Amino acid sequence: MSIFDKITDWMDRMTEASVRGVASTTGRRSFLARAGLGLVGAAVMPVLPFDRTFGGAGGMALAAAPDGDEFSCDYWRYCALDGNLCNSCGGTLTQCPPGSEVSKVSWVGTCRNPADGKDYLVSYNDCCGRAECDNAPFCNANQGERPGYRMGLHNDINWCMANASQGYHCTVAVLVGIAE
Repeated sequence: MSIFDKITDWMDRMTEASVRGVASTTGRRSFLARAGLGLVGAAVMPVLPFDRTFGGAGGMALAAAPDGDEFSCDYWRYCALDGNLCNSCGGTLTQCPPGSEVSKVSWVGTCRNPADGKDYLVSYNDCCGRAECDNAPFCNANQGERPGYRMGLHNDINWCMANASQGYHCTVAVLVGIAE
């Protein structure tokens, strides 16, 4: 008998012993219950919040278009924004004000830039951790909004739910790509 045959024989015996041990301590019902739980968990996964920041609200390095007022709710990037403008609360168009942190989850809208006629994907990230900013305009544009069970396409949610501090402060609009 070769060394290879001895190793495979030993592996067969160990595998059989471990499988028999699991089978003797685990019933079919508990296996089916765990398998069912796994299937339900996999089915629920698409509706859970997801992180679109990839570690921050960096976004595309595109210059702000000079064709509109980014302090007005009519600015083209705000076509699906629902919240207070962070650039009126001490932040910028793409960065949260000091003392607040960007939400780990967000919603995305597709907005047309009138300057170049292209459609852009805009990530709307709530800034969390401070009291709501009262001196900023409240914008409520719902272009492309979907029902609440479509988490990534619904803007009426407190997106600070995934952060340690869940208090909503304001919202930034970060370009993440060009829509195709």
